[in-house]
Amino acid sequence: MCVGHKDVRASVRREPSIIVVRPRGYLDASGLMMETTRVESSPGVTLAVRVFRPKSSAAEKAVTMVLVHQYSLMGGCQELLRGMAYRLAAKGFTTVTFDMRGVGTSSGKATLTGASEIQDVVAVCQWAAKHCTASSILLVGSSAGAPIAGAAIDSVKEVVGYVSLGYPFGLLASVLFGRHNKACLQSPKPKMFVMGTNDGFTTVKQLESKLKSAAGRVEKRLVRGAGHFEMEGAQYDDQMVEYLTTFADSLQLISS
Repeated sequence: MCVGHKDVRASVRREPSIIVVRPRGYLDASGLMMETTRVESSPGVTLAVRVFRPKSSAAEKAVTMVLVHQYSLMGGCQELLRGMAYRLAAKGFTTVTFDMRGVGTSSGKATLTGASEIQDVVAVCQWAAKHCTASSILLVGSSAGAPIAGAAIDSVKEVVGYVSLGYPFGLLASVLFGRHNKACLQSPKPKMFVMGTNDGFTTVKQLESKLKSAAGRVEKRLVRGAGHFEMEGAQYDDQMVEYLTTFADSLQLISS
């Protein structure tokens, strides 16, 4: 069960293998398909994965979204991303969410710094590149999921861009996740950072200072008046989806 983050809304690499060959799936009231499967991350660690598909393959976008949930040890889980995932699928983007190791029915044990979870992100992205119609991936991390996802950007060639939602750049958060910052910031791939102006972990000044050292195309979006956990709330899903789809569409234009 997700706790902590949930309260705000009502936290040697191997090729991944499919554990469930035929995913289970069902249609929701809007006709969108959600499938469930499992992906092997590392020996003894398999991850619970959900795939949200558009109604029509004819309208499917050329980029698949992979969403990485918040800090596992504070209740982060893929269920918190369901609202955004459905909205993205409704706009034509196949969207993949998953529980990192030690969360929900995913096996293994969550780590304090997210070091092992980087391999979870890599495994799911590699799986998505092989098994989703659009092999190009926009990698999206929320809260602590942002530095974990950011550390995996250049480990998967199919990742064509990255978005962070509330990257914890602040001093205290950096004790846990600062080791991931360099890989994220120095990647030449296009990046966008979304943050509330009242974020309790990172100030706007800290964000802007960090982005000065970032390589490649870098964009920033500030959500006026939003706190860190507040921005994870359902009331901001539409705004986050608008940022993600606009950024993803710009990546398609670049690659076309």
